[in-house]
Amino acid sequence: MIDTHCHLEAFADPQAAATEADKHRVITVAVTSTPNVFVALRNTFHGHRYVRLALGLHPLLAAQHRSQMASFRSLIEETSFVGEVGLDFSREGRETREGQEAVFAEVLLGLRDSPKFVTLHSRGAEARVLEMLDRAGSEPVVFHWFSGSLKQLERALAAGHRFSVNPPMLRSRRGRELVTAMPRDRVMTETDAPYARVGSRPAQPWDVALVIRDLAALWSCPAHEAQAQVARNFLSLMPKAASGA
Repeated sequence: MIDTHCHLEAFADPQAAATEADKHRVITVAVTSTPNVFVALRNTFHGHRYVRLALGLHPLLAAQHRSQMASFRSLIEETSFVGEVGLDFSREGRETREGQEAVFAEVLLGLRDSPKFVTLHSRGAEARVLEMLDRAGSEPVVFHWFSGSLKQLERALAAGHRFSVNPPMLRSRRGRELVTAMPRDRVMTETDAPYARVGSRPAQPWDVALVIRDLAALWSCPAHEAQAQVARNFLSLMPKAASGA
């Protein structure tokens, strides 16, 4: 199983959470909120077979921590994974839009010479994200918890991008409508743990099994076929990602 977007840093005990991910054999892309957090977690997650630490600068922190972009550039060769990056034009992020765009442009510039598996935030900013990706000539990225319009989804598909799906998406009518419109070979699984919830509890990396179950129902196929499809999708985007780079 593969969790392409998980905030292990936000768990009460990140190392214990990583150990549990290993026990459940879930490849877990551990996104980070800033380059400094990435550095702090390198030793914490060292030796965890299934954890892939991603270099990130969350859009809601981007303007405040733009000075960390120098670290971002120097660290980018240390991992095959980048996230969480992107834009957020929701009520929380509107006031920092200009700073977010400046940081995201720098991130995309850095990725041009060093393509990565990128898990990307686009809440309320789907159109601008797509425009910036296109302008930068970016390789395909993974839109985490996509919530844009069907027209924006079509634009992203035409550009070759992928999408990661979590339990809350498949519980909502709108989310299911979007997932239904996604070709099977563009879909990956995520939890957004611990921020997303499963029932009354925070999600855990192994809750991607619930996503696989629901995708199988949506696709009218056995769960093992849905899981195999998701694994192929992951490997096709960044083959070296699964080998521990």
